[in-house]
Amino acid sequence: MRPLVPPPSLIRPDPHGFGLDDPRLFINRDLSLLEFNRRVLAQALDDTVPLLERLRFLTISSTNLDEFFEVRAASHKERVAYGSSKRTSDGRSSAETLTSIAEGAQKLVRAQYAALNEVILPALRDEGVQLLRRSEWSPDQARWIARQFQDLILPVLTPVGLDPSHPFPRTLNKALNFVVRVEGADAYGRSSGLAVLQVPRALPRLIQIPPEYTTGDHDYVLLSSVIHAHVDQLFAGMEVLGCYQFRVTRNGDLWVDEEEVENLLQALQGELPERQFAEPVRLEVAEDCPSDITDFLLRNFGLEADDLFRVRGPVNLGRLSALHEQIDRPDLKYTPVTPRIPRQLRGSDDLFESLRQNDVLLHHPFESFQPVVDLVRQAASDPDVLAIKQTLYRTGSRSQLVDALLEAARAGKQVTVVVELRARFDEERNIDLATQLSDVGANVLYGIVGYKTHAKLLMVVRREGNVLRRYCHVGTGNYHAGTARAYTDFGFLTADREIGEDIHRMFQQLTGLGVEQQLTHLLQSPFTLHTELLRIIDREIEHAQQGRSGAIVAKMNALTEVQVIRALYRASQAGVKVDLIVRGACCLRPGIPGVSENIRVRSVLGRFLEHSRLCWFRNAGDSQVFLSSADWMSRNLHRRVEAALRVEDPGIAERLLQEGLLIYTSPGMRSWILRSTGESELVAERDGQPLLDPQVELVTHITASLEGESQTGGLQSDALGDQVSFGQGVSRQPPPREA
Repeated sequence: MRPLVPPPSLIRPDPHGFGLDDPRLFINRDLSLLEFNRRVLAQALDDTVPLLERLRFLTISSTNLDEFFEVRAASHKERVAYGSSKRTSDGRSSAETLTSIAEGAQKLVRAQYAALNEVILPALRDEGVQLLRRSEWSPDQARWIARQFQDLILPVLTPVGLDPSHPFPRTLNKALNFVVRVEGADAYGRSSGLAVLQVPRALPRLIQIPPEYTTGDHDYVLLSSVIHAHVDQLFAGMEVLGCYQFRVTRNGDLWVDEEEVENLLQALQGELPERQFAEPVRLEVAEDCPSDITDFLLRNFGLEADDLFRVRGPVNLGRLSALHEQIDRPDLKYTPVTPRIPRQLRGSDDLFESLRQNDVLLHHPFESFQPVVDLVRQAASDPDVLAIKQTLYRTGSRSQLVDALLEAARAGKQVTVVVELRARFDEERNIDLATQLSDVGANVLYGIVGYKTHAKLLMVVRREGNVLRRYCHVGTGNYHAGTARAYTDFGFLTADREIGEDIHRMFQQLTGLGVEQQLTHLLQSPFTLHTELLRIIDREIEHAQQGRSGAIVAKMNALTEVQVIRALYRASQAGVKVDLIVRGACCLRPGIPGVSENIRVRSVLGRFLEHSRLCWFRNAGDSQVFLSSADWMSRNLHRRVEAALRVEDPGIAERLLQEGLLIYTSPGMRSWILRSTGESELVAERDGQPLLDPQVELVTHITASLEGESQTGGLQSDALGDQVSFGQGVSRQPPPREA
């Protein structure tokens, strides 16, 4: 296994002769993702986090790992199967990467179940929340559970005895199953000794015991325990020698040759059912499952020993999230945050009038997503609105925004929606969305063959006198009201003529045919975003080389694109101070003398998922801020349609810098600091005093701002040094609007 720590010869290179293409300068993307999940799990062990939220973080780390195997591990298994020689940026082959994944994932899984059994469940029990084991059931509870099994569970269970006429059944992706060892001959003389029991997903995995059968208010049993206790009833007259739960994780990618199919929607509809039965990538079994049975299961699924995970508890920790949802204990959860409406939008029912006066920045979840919904809703009923155009990647079910688009189409507006059907794990929902919109006459398109449409763009075209004015929204997150309450994101609302023209041209490219068009305020993938990003980094290098201080502060979900990382290394070598806030995977190694000693990488985890993409460049005092839909990954910069907006309004640019970047890099805030080894260290104290949670501070800061109280401000990253200015100081008045 390739060591995480570079050897001494690499750590102290000659900066003038060192090759930045050396693979040892890069952290493996997949191991970095596992490290991110370790940080998520650490939230479950943080006693400053409310207890039911700690349970939620534990389940998130588990579901994250599920997706990791469905996507990342599965892709490496495919490469190995097809004999691919492709290597990761750190020089590993797919086979070597899978070996490292197995080692890291096994360690993570052990830590997850240790957290469950040794920390979370005992703490919940102290708070009156119990997950009762079979050995703890009282006689009354056992009788009640037996009736539940007879009446509600047994009728829907179908065991399959394994013999030549009953081969191993097709098991669903991530579904709960049991392998049962039995002894004796049945009515037909069969005695294969093994059976498989598949548990339907319709059955609840957690069953609450009624108050009359328990002394507590929140006593539960696992469905797996109930089935285990009564499994002998499925094999009348035979002796059950053992019953062991298992779960198989399968490849989650859908493969469709877009250049060959005539209808992408129909092709994806045909592929979706097969995802449940795709190639296996991981097998989870009960800790006490005998080796001969695990060997049998591995052979059946075509898996190796490294793909086997033995667990001390339910094979799907994600199902325990139901406890967070069902238990009404506000004292064990985060205090609710009520999203606010920006002051400039209060007291006015006319969003068009408000946006003609001022641009509006929405910082979710502290500020409400409702103005975006209201813009579409108002457009749907306004007789002067002629057209609405929007990109949709993820929207959630029962979306008010989708309802508004449907209303607009029914009202005769020209509604054009670019639906990304290939939003991973949301394909079925997006197919349904596309069908609904098409049924009411909306013009529904699926983007560009070979390029996912990931940009977050909305445009309303309205007739005002003798001119047409465009009202637009550009965002860093999805048009999903649910994630707008749980993710940190920014949305920018504007009636600026030039921005509207840029967005109009992007929609022309998405829906029609034509050459790349020059844009004024937007950078777009796959055309200009990558090249301009490299150019802007090089500009900071030139400033630093000419004696002017250079600085970059950027926030994203992942940093993996090799050319950008090399550009940041060159910037560090030139003396540019670089502060990066990277939530998830980061392939850049910070802190290597002569290469990256001027780069700091941190990750912030809290009650909200950090999701916004922003970047700031000093530019010799003429600062520039961009908000973007794109992470700094190869797929976002080269194989997706993305949009990054250069923010000109000085007041909004200042807010983005303060609220989106500097509050995270301030020395007074807790965060995880990435070391050159690829491991992260939580910095939660300074001089013996606890550091502040940046998300908590944002709640206070934005609430005070929206209520008109004095704002905390002046946060400075160490990378910034002297005072930052935007244009002629920080003015809250935008430039005049043009029709």
